[in-house]
Amino acid sequence: MSPRPPPRPSRRSRRRFSTACCLLLLALALLPSAAAKSSRRPISDNEIRQKKEACYSDIENGLWGWVCRSSPTEKENCVLRCLSPECYDLIYGGDPLEEGELDYIRGQEYKYCMHKSSLGESLDGVKGSFTY
Repeated sequence: MSPRPPPRPSRRSRRRFSTACCLLLLALALLPSAAAKSSRRPISDNEIRQKKEACYSDIENGLWGWVCRSSPTEKENCVLRCLSPECYDLIYGGDPLEEGELDYIRGQEYKYCMHKSSLGESLDGVKGSFTY
């Protein structure tokens, strides 16, 4: 007597297998994003410093255009825009820093905006949250 070959899987079982694989891949794809949302932490000063250094480097290498290298103030505006375009538009959008201007209040609002943004929180109420 010769051994029987194993039975071939039916179309139905192959379909179930492929469906199960697709569902598993989908679950694995969604898992990191769900985990990232639940384990959000605020951006640290060190992370801001590292990102700022990268932005300065990009500007010096000409990746942001000549305007960003035209003056120290323009460079600072570009760095703030590079760090967080959303926060820059909210805090400085219609009134960028001017030559020689030091704006401590808006600087604090910008930092607070980056903090809230890194946590995925709403940015409502950030502008104007510090008094003059």
